[in-house]
Amino acid sequence: MKIYTHPLSGHAHRVRLFLSLVGINAEFEDIDLASGKHKSEDFIKLNSFGQIPVLIDGDTVISDSIAIMIYVAKKYGKTDWLPEDAIGAANVQRWLAVSAGQIAYGPAAARLITVFGAKNYRADETVTRAHNVLKVINQELENKDFIIGTTPTIADLALYSYIDRAPEGNVDLSEYKAVKDWLSRIEALPGFVPFQKTNAGLEKSAV
Repeated sequence: MKIYTHPLSGHAHRVRLFLSLVGINAEFEDIDLASGKHKSEDFIKLNSFGQIPVLIDGDTVISDSIAIMIYVAKKYGKTDWLPEDAIGAANVQRWLAVSAGQIAYGPAAARLITVFGAKNYRADETVTRAHNVLKVINQELENKDFIIGTTPTIADLALYSYIDRAPEGNVDLSEYKAVKDWLSRIEALPGFVPFQKTNAGLEKSAV
């Protein structure tokens, strides 16, 4: 199993984190985003959107971080991370949708501006969206250890990376105690691997 990745991609980190937490070995190859390798003809054959991560498992090619986590969970029978029952599956899917929506256009987009110099977002709008979704998630976590209950699922991992690094996008987490406690619980899981930090945004002022 091989995965094309990048150390500063939250999408790539959530896949690497999941594989580590469930004890599945894979070969990771970093793609040079600065040189545009992810937009090369060869890479577009793997993922027509020209995005990472991409998983290669024999003749199987899976792109998109959420799709990769689902593939791995299904292939290896990780029903604790991806429940099979109707309610559990629906609850996970709800937060996977949030990760692809409010998280992607909130804290992830805010970080794209400061870390990667993205020009297609407005910083004030992304930060506002980030705080809007963080308020909801903080409330959800006030009486739960993890986002859908007492044990972690891929829904937690889909949310974790960009929330953890939200300060890099000038999103202050100091008022979200339940979120910060949840981050700590994920970081305490056996097999946890951290998301590489930068000194962008609020992190710069903390150095």
